[in-house]
Amino acid sequence: MATNPTTNAPGAHGTSHPTPDDVGAMYDQFGDLLAMTLGSTAVHIGMFVPHGEPAPVTSLVDLADLAQDRQTEFLVDTLHGAVGGTRAPHFLDIGCGTGGPALRLAERTGGRVSAITVSKTQLARCEDRRRGHPAGERVDFAYGNAMELGHPDASFDAAWSIDCVPHLSDRPAALREALRVLRPGGHLLFTEFALRGTPTEEESAAYTRLWTCPPLRPFSALVGEIEETGFRIARVQDMTANAVLCSELMSTLYQDRRPEIEERFGKEALTHTDPLMGPYRSFCRDHLDYHLLLLRKPEA
Repeated sequence: MATNPTTNAPGAHGTSHPTPDDVGAMYDQFGDLLAMTLGSTAVHIGMFVPHGEPAPVTSLVDLADLAQDRQTEFLVDTLHGAVGGTRAPHFLDIGCGTGGPALRLAERTGGRVSAITVSKTQLARCEDRRRGHPAGERVDFAYGNAMELGHPDASFDAAWSIDCVPHLSDRPAALREALRVLRPGGHLLFTEFALRGTPTEEESAAYTRLWTCPPLRPFSALVGEIEETGFRIARVQDMTANAVLCSELMSTLYQDRRPEIEERFGKEALTHTDPLMGPYRSFCRDHLDYHLLLLRKPEA
């Protein structure tokens, strides 16, 4: 909270207590600053998490974790709804990260999940999470390439790929592979970023370097590739607002935790990343779209 330097009225025990005029003067002087840092629709604490949550969120990292968990639940609901009454469905998780969503998918649906990633470090964390998890026996993790899946044709009832497709050098190949391993009528849920407007070269480079991704293309290019593979689009949902907020939070936490980052990863990491954060943030704010897509493989 901003303070008014003119507040100096002595109170009990030698402390200073603002008068009503002091409070009014503070809001007169710093009201716009509060709107810039606290929010402008009101002048009170916002509800970032539902009241009464069993695990209180008191840091930006906790808030980011909560947001990821909420997104996982939303995606589980979406894919589970797509498989309908399929008993004990078999899912493929393409680009499973550290394994939490795959385990949650199995736990919520009662199905089996085969999950792949290209990161050996992620695989180790997946196995750590799997051990002792209620659904751990129904989930297997393996090294795998989304553009060259090693699974037989028509192996899965449904598949998802959460924030993996943006990394791929050949998106049509990955879509064709997903189509191949799905049973007729099966669904693929995935998330993808798309380009809006014309960013600077510096902004585009910041995105591709930070995330090890090819340059983004407009959403229309993705739609064309989907149609060419033979998938049918069942649902499209714009989730851009959450992607932008995530980048804002990431930028804030990077600055906030620079000493920790330097201690753990060394000055080289800061030397590499520092110049990218500003243009990356403006790229996400001004030129990044983010969509959920639910595709369906035709019955015949």
